[in-house]
Amino acid sequence: MVNNILITGCAGFIGFSITKRLLEKKIKIIGVDNLNKYYNVKLKKARLKILKKKNFSFYKYDLRKKKTFQKLIKKKIDLIIHFAAQPGVRYSYENPDSYVENNVQAFLNILNFARQKKIDLIYASSSSVYGDAKSFPVKETDFLRPKNIYAITKRNNEEMAEIYSKSYNMRIIGLRFFTVFGEWGRPDMMILKYLDYCSKNKKFPLYNKGNFFRDFTYINDLVKLTLPLIFKKNKFKKCHTLLNISTGKPIKVDLLLNKLINLVSRKLIVNLKPKQPEVFKTFGDNTKIKKISKLKKFENIDIALKKTYAWYQNYKTLFK
Repeated sequence: MVNNILITGCAGFIGFSITKRLLEKKIKIIGVDNLNKYYNVKLKKARLKILKKKNFSFYKYDLRKKKTFQKLIKKKIDLIIHFAAQPGVRYSYENPDSYVENNVQAFLNILNFARQKKIDLIYASSSSVYGDAKSFPVKETDFLRPKNIYAITKRNNEEMAEIYSKSYNMRIIGLRFFTVFGEWGRPDMMILKYLDYCSKNKKFPLYNKGNFFRDFTYINDLVKLTLPLIFKKNKFKKCHTLLNISTGKPIKVDLLLNKLINLVSRKLIVNLKPKQPEVFKTFGDNTKIKKISKLKKFENIDIALKKTYAWYQNYKTLFK
């Protein structure tokens, strides 16, 4: 029975969304986040304000430091959900050290902590590990072709998890998330970034005229796909399992942008050539996770965008 969960990155977009839903189910949560300044900390603190309930304890800890885990070792924990990481593909070209420290060293510390506590681990990977795939939809068993430092650190996480699982008989589940969007999302991601640029009368930088495909995954669908894993984790063997978390319906970026333009009745775009190589297409096979979660119907993209826009209008001061 899962009663006490440690969630890292609880002030981040996905970590917050999962934590919020678990608190509604009366699960006790120990939340950890370093509240870094990759994007506006006001948004992260606003998320935390919503989470601060009876069953929630928050600690501002740095997972790169081993002393963090000395503080956590005596706490009752039944499961670790590790969502803390340095996100962002383009930023990885500017500050690669941050990705090695926060995505590799911190993950190694998490693995050792889970081994020491003898508890299961669910962690966030990324669709970026696939790189430019040769066939679609991509399956969890497909060959990986990471194209940037961020993707390489996520592949490294998966390789480390595989070794730890086999060496120490651990149950570890890795989730390959595909382009997540929605309420309380990250301001550096395309959809909220476009809404914010329009609000500030700034021209949105559109690379390669939007000639890319992305498997946009609405946050509420992600939660519905992911949550059952937490309560069904014992049905998984003690091994390393990888799962795509996606809608399985890629959308061309310029078409999605047109939906946003129609939604806000504004078109503020400047076309640019990509600064770094972009993955042309993401399209995940979600057969495995749908079977586990039994989710049959995903939110309509137009409705999801309207909900995201309505949220932004209420909370856009957090983006200043």
